[in-house]
Amino acid sequence: MSGLELKRPKACILGLEGTALSNWEKGFFREADPFGFILFARNVADPDQLKRLTAELREVSGRSNLPILVDQEGGRVARLKPPHWRKMPAAGVFGQLYEQQPEDAREAAYLNARLLAADLVDAGISVVCAPVLDLYFPGMSDVVGDRSYGSEVTNVVALASAVSAGFLDGGIIPVIKHIPGHGRAAVDSHKDLPVVTASKSSLSVNDFEPFRQMKDVLAAMSAHILFTAIDDQRPGTVSPTVIRDVIRDDIGFQNLLISDDLSMEALGGSIASRTHECLAAGCDIALHCNGKRTEIEQVVSMSPALDGVALERALAVTNRISSLKGSVPPRQMLADWNARLSQLLAPVWPPAQGEGA
Repeated sequence: MSGLELKRPKACILGLEGTALSNWEKGFFREADPFGFILFARNVADPDQLKRLTAELREVSGRSNLPILVDQEGGRVARLKPPHWRKMPAAGVFGQLYEQQPEDAREAAYLNARLLAADLVDAGISVVCAPVLDLYFPGMSDVVGDRSYGSEVTNVVALASAVSAGFLDGGIIPVIKHIPGHGRAAVDSHKDLPVVTASKSSLSVNDFEPFRQMKDVLAAMSAHILFTAIDDQRPGTVSPTVIRDVIRDDIGFQNLLISDDLSMEALGGSIASRTHECLAAGCDIALHCNGKRTEIEQVVSMSPALDGVALERALAVTNRISSLKGSVPPRQMLADWNARLSQLLAPVWPPAQGEGA
C-alpha cells in the first residue's frame, strides 16, 4: 500500500462530559481515536446544540460514518426528551398491546421506531442502543421491568424485530441488549452484581432464545450478570466462558459485541482492569459512559487498536452506517405516522394533553 497504513480506531466507545467538547476532549479524542461515542442527557440541551455536538465528534474523529450511540428506548430510558423531542412509550406498552392486538402492536412498534429514527438522524446520531430483548420476570429488579416487551419469547421477538426493522429503514443501526439476558436480575446492575442461579438449560430455552432468534443484528450489548450455572466467578461481560460458550456458540451471535457500561457497580476492580478483562474475555468493544477524564484515560490506555475479527465486525457496522444514509422524512409523513401510532396505542397508552409531536 505504498507505505500507507490504514488507521484503525481503538476498541472503545466513550462518553462525554457536557453539551460541547472541551479543549482537552478535542485533543484527547483526536489522538485516542475511539471507535465511537455515546451520548447521555447531560450531553443534550436542544436540537441545534445536539447537531453541533455530533458534527464536532465527526470532525474530531475524521470519520463521517462515526458510530454515535444513544440509549433511546422510550419510557424511562430516553436521553432526548420533551419539550424538544416527543415522549415515547416504554417497551412494555407495546407488550400490553401485543396481548390484545398482535398485528397492531407490531405496526405500532415499527412506526415508533421510524419516528425515533427520524429524530436521531436529524440530530446526527447513527446508532441506538435498543431494542431490549430481555424477558420480563415478575418479582425481579425493575432495572429491566417495563423496558421488556414481555415474558414470552414469541412476543419479545415479534416486537423487537419490528423495532429493528423500523430503525434500519429509518437509517439507524440497532444494538440488541443485554446479551445473553438480563431479565432475571434481582438487583440493579448499575449498583450491584446480579447473581442468577437458574439452570443452563432453563436459561438457554428462555433467556437466551430471543437473542438466538435475532442473532443476525449487527451489534449487541453484553449483560453484567453472574450466571452461576455457566461461570460462577465472573459476570458475563468479563467471562470468556459466557462469551465463547453462550454468546458465540449457543446463541450463535457472531457480530459486534459491545460491553455494557464499564463504570457500573456490577463489575469490580479498576476501570483499567475492567477494560482489559472485557476485551480479553471476547468483547469487541469496551463501553465507558460517565465522561470522567481519569476513567476515560484508563479505558483508552487498555484498549488496543481494532484488529482481526473484531475489526471486521466493527467495519460491518461503519460500512452499514455509510450505506444507510438516513434522511428525515417529510413533515406530513411524520405527522401521518404519529397520528397512526396514537390511534394504534390508544387502548394502552393514551398520552396526556400536550404530549407527542
